[in-house]
Amino acid sequence: MNSDRALIASILFLGLGLGLIFGYCHDSTISLSGAYPVAGAALQIAINTNGLPAVVGVASTLIGVLFFFAALVLTVLKLMGQRSPARQGGTPAA
Repeated sequence: MNSDRALIASILFLGLGLGLIFGYCHDSTISLSGAYPVAGAALQIAINTNGLPAVVGVASTLIGVLFFFAALVLTVLKLMGQRSPARQGGTPAA
C-alpha cells in the first residue's frame, strides 16, 4: 500500500468517525476552570452519543488512527530505503 493512499484513507475514516460522534451528540458539556496554583485547573468534556452512530463512529475513528500509523510507518520505511548518493559512494545522477 502506498503511504499517500493510507493517509487519504486515514483522513476519510477519521472524518467519518468524528463526524458521526459529534454530529449525533446531545447533552454535551464543556467546562474550563482556572486556578492558582495551576494544579487546581481543570478541563472537563462530556460527549453523549447513543446508538449506531456511537458504535460506528468509534470503530471508524479507530480504523482511521490505524491507517494514520500505517501511513507513518510506510513513509518512514520509504525514507529509510532511499539512500543518498554520498552514502553509496557514487556521484549523483543529473
